Amino acid sequence: EVQLVESGGGLVQAGGSLRLSCAASGFSFDDAAIGWFRQAPGKEREGVACISSRDGTYYADSVKGRFTISSDNAKNTVYLQMNLLKPEDTAVYYCAADDSPIACMTRLFDSWGQGTQVTVSS
Repeated sequence: EVQLVESGGGLVQAGGSLRLSCAASGFSFDDAAIGWFRQAPGKEREGVACISSRDGTYYADSVKGRFTISSDNAKNTVYLQMNLLKPEDTAVYYCAADDSPIACMTRLFDSWGQGTQVTVSS
């Protein structure tokens, strides 16, 4: 069974930084895709960043240049470094994983974490 556990969320002032972690168990990063999504109150869930063993990294336009996704395959952990945070980045952030490396393009993920809250104050 795949389990994904997010951590690292919190309250930060605008312009600040946070690093989210997604620790995976029962899952291999060797041929897979892991994505970060977020959902703000009253809004639809949106993709933020994604990393694929085959295709590299993807970013939403709204976070390009500010967020960086990376993976540590030895630790089975994916990170989302978030810099220059804005109030509009406030949301629950979820990581998702799929054993298909094209999931970054299809946005079809089998496994989801419980989410971690990120709040950016102005």
